[in-house]
Amino acid sequence: MGLTVMAAGLLSGCSVLSRGFLGAAGPVAAAERHEFYLVGAVMLLVIGPVLLLTPLIAWHYRLANTKSAFRPQWGFSWILEGLIWIPPTIIVIVLAVFLVDDTVRLDPYRPLSPGLSPLQVQAVSLDWKWLFIYPDQHIASVNQLILPAGRPVHVSLTSGTVMQSLLMPQLAGQILAMAGMTTQLNFAISQPGTYWGENAQYNGAGFDKQKFQVLGVNPVDFNRWVASSRQTPRLLDDAAYRTLSRESVLSQPVTFGSVEPGLFAKIVHQAIRPGYLRQHEDANSHG
Repeated sequence: MGLTVMAAGLLSGCSVLSRGFLGAAGPVAAAERHEFYLVGAVMLLVIGPVLLLTPLIAWHYRLANTKSAFRPQWGFSWILEGLIWIPPTIIVIVLAVFLVDDTVRLDPYRPLSPGLSPLQVQAVSLDWKWLFIYPDQHIASVNQLILPAGRPVHVSLTSGTVMQSLLMPQLAGQILAMAGMTTQLNFAISQPGTYWGENAQYNGAGFDKQKFQVLGVNPVDFNRWVASSRQTPRLLDDAAYRTLSRESVLSQPVTFGSVEPGLFAKIVHQAIRPGYLRQHEDANSHG
C-alpha cells in the first residue's frame, strides 16, 4: 500500500498528471482516485511475490548449484496449485465487493444528492467545439462551461455530428454523446477553480483542438455571470445553430444571451439540418 501511495503521490505532483483524476476536484473523480489506490494496493499482493521470487528462484536453480534436487518426473503439486489459484480467487472476490458497490454508486445516470436540485445543462458535441445550453437560465455558451461549486450538475448529452466522448478528468468519468439520442452525466465541483474538458473520441482534423474550460465559481459569481450573459444580444436559434454546427475551430468562447425554447430537443430529433452537411455539399459542388 505504501508503494502505491508513494507512486501516486509522485505522479500527482506532475503538472500534466495533476489535471487528471489524481488531482480530483469533485466527488466522482475522488471516488475514481480511491478505486485506483485500492486496486493498486491489492495488485501489489500479486506483483510483489512475483518480483521477489523470480530472482530468488533463478539464483537457487543456477547452473553452479549442483546440490539442488533434480526431479525430472515431477508433474503435480497441490501446494503449488493452491498458491496459483487460491490467492487470485480471493483478490477477485475482494475487488468485486468494493468495485461493484462503487460502480452502482457512481452510475452516471444516478443523481449525486437526491435531496438537492441539480443545475441542468444540455451539452451538444459538434465539429470541433462543445455547445452548452442552460435551459433554466435560457442562455448558452460554446467551449466554456461555468458551474457553481458545491451544487450537483445534471448534464444531458447528444451529438450534432458523429459520436464523440465527453471527458472532464478532474470532475467525472468519460461518457459518450451520440446523434439522435441522449446520455446523462451527474457530477459536481467541490471547490472553485479552473478545470479542463475535451472530446476523447477522434472526429477529424480539429480533434486535438476540441477542448474547453470548466470554471467552478461560487453561487454568487455564477448568478452574476448568468445575469451578464443575458445582456448578450446573440440568439441561439435554428439559423445560429446551423452556422455553429459547421466544421470549425473557435479561437475563443462564445456566449448566447437567449436560446430558442426546445432547441435541444430539435437537435436530438435531428429536426435541424446541421451546417456541416451544407458545407460538404458546397465543397463537392465546387470540386
